[in-house]
Amino acid sequence: MTVGDHACAQSGPTARRWQKARRSSVTSKEKTMRTTQSLLFALFATLLVSCAGIKTTTPPEAREALAPTGRLRVGLQLGSPHNVIRDSVSGEMKGVAFDLGKALAQRVGVPFEPVLYPSVGALLDGGRSGAWDVAFVGFSPERAKEWDFTPLHLQIEFGYLVPRTSSISSVADVDRPGIRVAVQEKSQPDLFISRTLKNAVVVRAPSLAGTLDMLKTEKADAIFSIKPSLFEISSQLPGARVLDGRPGIDPHAMALPKGRGAGLAYARRFVEDAKAEGLVRAAIDRAGIRGAIVAPPE
Repeated sequence: MTVGDHACAQSGPTARRWQKARRSSVTSKEKTMRTTQSLLFALFATLLVSCAGIKTTTPPEAREALAPTGRLRVGLQLGSPHNVIRDSVSGEMKGVAFDLGKALAQRVGVPFEPVLYPSVGALLDGGRSGAWDVAFVGFSPERAKEWDFTPLHLQIEFGYLVPRTSSISSVADVDRPGIRVAVQEKSQPDLFISRTLKNAVVVRAPSLAGTLDMLKTEKADAIFSIKPSLFEISSQLPGARVLDGRPGIDPHAMALPKGRGAGLAYARRFVEDAKAEGLVRAAIDRAGIRGAIVAPPE
């Protein structure tokens, strides 16, 4: 046997073992790849099913009840950050009600249509004429006689705004003879303050901007409203300040015209989901609201 023959004899078994190991390695890799591909396919199929479920989660009767025109018309009071405010430069709109209305429209699967009003009184009048499908307003037993409501989504502090030169330094200083308190008529603050003040005089304006005009022209000594709105308008009166303290809480919820049964049930679930999923908190933060908290679950 030559040296070459001896080498081949020695290398033959080794080569066969190496080839067998290589085939085993390739087979193992192929199995791993097939397993990975199967898992990815299963995951993709699951996502497709989930996406299909999202598109069909709104029952047709709920969609029809919430958006009978094919669009979700959301009534909004312009100028209040808990409803909607508009950037004077960019025109961008934001606010808790604006964001929640847009999210509801997306979840229902219909276009979002904001319907803007200068005051809550005008907004409610618009609802009486069928101009909107949902709105986000202060809840009261009186309003519940006219509208259906979801669970609360916000709790907002009431407060007072006074001018820089005012001698009023605390909430306790307001309810005195001769003090004139401006309030937006037909609003929740109007209902609250009319029952609460004993000595001060309530003077009314058709809008929040109107109450600010009364303060500027010295026809009122203080404005009573919800704190987010007071902080929003305080920048228009240099030196004006929102008093510390909380005379009361204004509970806010989504309102719907009566008779929207399937739509009301869907809206109730949406509001509870929006609180649990952080949508309400995110809308509060995006609008930069002070004096408002997410309502607890019901």
